[in-house]
Amino acid sequence: MITIELQNHLVNVAVLGQFTLADFKELEEAVTHKIKFEGKVSLLFDLRDMTGSTVDVAWEDIQFTRAHRFDMWKIAIVTENRFVSWTAWLTTLFSHAKTQVFDDYNLAREWVSAF
Repeated sequence: MITIELQNHLVNVAVLGQFTLADFKELEEAVTHKIKFEGKVSLLFDLRDMTGSTVDVAWEDIQFTRAHRFDMWKIAIVTENRFVSWTAWLTTLFSHAKTQVFDDYNLAREWVSAF
């Protein structure tokens, strides 16, 4: 399950439990809409309560990130999971967005919100 909060240039996402393809499609729709009507966005992913994701989510993430590689300012990922941190590094291969991993939500929000 995911929650999505849209604020100015920021898309704030929290994943609770399993991150499914249906969840990712919901996220894609929100981000695409925001980009279309407001321009570049920054993303804040709170993945501290994520228990896992499926391979189809990873594939969709790569495709979406490549398609929107110039549409994002920053991507902040909050997690203590080393595997998730490693996959964040992969995102940098497909996007021009500044990407950083945090273990503290408040620091991540501060970083991703600053221009």
